[in-house]
Amino acid sequence: MRLTFLGTGTSHGMPVIGCSCRACSSPDGRDARYRASILVEEGGASAVVDAGPEFRLQALRARIGLPGGPPPPEALLLTHAHSDHVNGLDDIRPLTMERVLPVYGERETLDETARRFAYAFRKTQEGGGKPRIELREAPPGGIEIGALGELKAVPVPLLHGSIPALGWRFGRLAYLTDASAIPEGSFRLLEGVEVLVVDGLRARPHETHFSFGQAIAAARRIGAASTWITHICHEATHEEIEAYCAAEGADVGARPAWDGLSLEL
Repeated sequence: MRLTFLGTGTSHGMPVIGCSCRACSSPDGRDARYRASILVEEGGASAVVDAGPEFRLQALRARIGLPGGPPPPEALLLTHAHSDHVNGLDDIRPLTMERVLPVYGERETLDETARRFAYAFRKTQEGGGKPRIELREAPPGGIEIGALGELKAVPVPLLHGSIPALGWRFGRLAYLTDASAIPEGSFRLLEGVEVLVVDGLRARPHETHFSFGQAIAAARRIGAASTWITHICHEATHEEIEAYCAAEGADVGARPAWDGLSLEL
């Protein structure tokens, strides 16, 4: 299985418009962050989790569908319907010219997506086209992706403040972004996870996101051996987060992820 981080930033991205803080002006390329998204590949099958405002740029950088790059995704998995996670949905149009792309999420997320992208679901003039997508409620037992079901994605209910969101489990990998709490039942769904990608906005607490410390505590509860923090804001540089993780989360292999990082699992 291959995991590629298409984006690791929070809703503003980094650098933040009009900001000259140490993180936004950092010369370290790892401090340049698109909105959070990943690509997962297994046995010729692939899926993308979330399509934020930079999806076109992320797909080009990752060479999705290009020679030598990963194949076009066979499913788009949504965590929730906030703008930084779905506002690039129209950019998937080139990936749906030959087939309809299934888009999975929980019911509230799908309803909001249908309202926001209503033009994609009603008869309109052809013009420049529109994404050919089919919204599907994620079944609790998971989704088999690929002609032979090579990649299985299991939805993991989360809380993002007061709204429901989904994490996604792929075998021994779990992706839990935009979370402020993990329901008790979801910990059972995460048993056996070894590689965890988890929301960690900043060092300070936040109402709708894990802090770095809370992300590490969640990884410890899950029993992860390798932990990658994502959905990072501009309150700390990559190097500062690395130092925090080394001091506080070495037992769960905690590290900050960065855009373009690709891992073989």
